[in-house]
Amino acid sequence: MLRRLFGSRGSRKNEAKQEIQVQEVTEPEVEQQEVEVQEVETENTVEPVTKTGLFARLKQGLSKTRTGFIDRISQIVTGRAIDEELFEELEEILIQADVGVTTTLELMDTIRERVKTDKITDGSGLQSLLKEEIVALLSKHHQPLALSDERPAGIMVVGVNGAGKTTTIGKLAYRLKQEQAKVLLGAGDTFRAAASDQLKVWAERVGVDVIAHQEGADPGAVAFDTVAAAKARKADVFILDTAGRLQTKTNLMAELGKVYRVAKRELGRDLDEVLLVVDATTGQNALSQARLFSEAAPVTGIVLTKLDGTAKGGIVLALANELKLPVKLVGVGEQMLDLQDFDPVEFTEALFS
Repeated sequence: MLRRLFGSRGSRKNEAKQEIQVQEVTEPEVEQQEVEVQEVETENTVEPVTKTGLFARLKQGLSKTRTGFIDRISQIVTGRAIDEELFEELEEILIQADVGVTTTLELMDTIRERVKTDKITDGSGLQSLLKEEIVALLSKHHQPLALSDERPAGIMVVGVNGAGKTTTIGKLAYRLKQEQAKVLLGAGDTFRAAASDQLKVWAERVGVDVIAHQEGADPGAVAFDTVAAAKARKADVFILDTAGRLQTKTNLMAELGKVYRVAKRELGRDLDEVLLVVDATTGQNALSQARLFSEAAPVTGIVLTKLDGTAKGGIVLALANELKLPVKLVGVGEQMLDLQDFDPVEFTEALFS
């Protein structure tokens, strides 16, 4: 499902994409430079967005998890009376689906108690109960993606290499652009070769501007210039990319904190969102990533990508329960509209349907 992040706005003319090359600086400052303006071709057709169409995309994207997780549960509960052996089989499936031991045990304790109090005796009733408890667990700390009314709104995207940060930024920029928002991207990954080029490709594809420095430049300077440019150009929102880094590299994680502080200082307030992009196929390692990234920067929510590529989508339960961090967006495919708002009820419905 896609919610509007911005209210109704008057249409703007498509603006030329500007790529700014700035020399590395020790103290982030905005310098007067000549800017090369290039024309960008953007698609005028907007994909029709309907609730039914988005749900179908979500359902299709969760097909592997449904087959490897929910269908297995259906097989073991069908036609059976509830007993301890059935509970143990259910527990095993939950753990194998990357729900995690801690969350599985908590979930099973709740289910056992409800089976007694609700006097449920058959397997079909057990599956319905599991569905209710999954919705309750996912709803406990749920918060949707939110941007303040102050302009520019600021989003910082963090995560390890290969998790899908650049793709997430591109799809989110596309969504905001369709809402008539003026979007500016910041190519803060100056460490990885061709990272800025990849972001520029997405910027051109979506039809938005990007601020980029040379490879190896100070990422704090990129953050500074991105916020300054967003203010100067009266952008509605900027999205700042950061270098992918292993959560075990202490020095790189410390640098991430510095980038956030620079962006916050220039913006004059906390950023609206700090989104941690996590690859659903990494399983329980996602928990370690989220814990350590949260220590380096004030992560506000999780983007769970590549859910269409795993049969173990139960990791969403572990993330929501053990980290008390809301899953805000999920990626369920390659298309622009396959980055969707995470809604606990719709997600669970798509999983069980």
